Amino acid sequence: MARWIGLHAVAACATAALTLAAYGPLHAQPAVASAQPAAQERKNWFNDPFFVLSNTFADCPVPLGPLMTHAQMEDDAHYRVERGTTCWLAHKCTKPNSYLYDAPIATAIHAHFADPHVFDGTSLWITVQRRFVYAEGCAPAWFDLQGLRRQLEAIPDVEQVFVRVGSDARRPLPYKTLAEPDRPVAASEAR
Repeated sequence: MARWIGLHAVAACATAALTLAAYGPLHAQPAVASAQPAAQERKNWFNDPFFVLSNTFADCPVPLGPLMTHAQMEDDAHYRVERGTTCWLAHKCTKPNSYLYDAPIATAIHAHFADPHVFDGTSLWITVQRRFVYAEGCAPAWFDLQGLRRQLEAIPDVEQVFVRVGSDARRPLPYKTLAEPDRPVAASEAR
């Protein structure tokens, strides 16, 4: 048993090193909101893919996406290594960490949604973390969110899709925003 625990610890450390190598040095990420005090400055510490899919819905707040404070990053780091390796240890992934799938998934999403007119009237942002895709933003009530979900689920290696989109930017939205990252999320607004 002790030998297995030792091997497990070595594998976890090796995977952590691969994870850090894949995401680059933590201190190299640019600050997003430099007006905040240093303790509250939010960065994309792990370099998770986060990008705009469309931006034509008036006044739609930008999602918080993968941005977090230094304290949140430190709190999340252990869990990311653990969650990232679980897929590989369970023999459900060919890569040693499920976060290593994120950049190729983001590239595939960009390629799949190359026609910008598909999203006319919407403002949507995509975050990819651990093979999970988060679509957040605003869209008119007529927009086919289930169709968007199905298309994102069809991207190779995507494990799960979360669509958190509101239809009224003046009401509380179903996602955390960059402008008000600590405001509670309005679950009832998700469509």
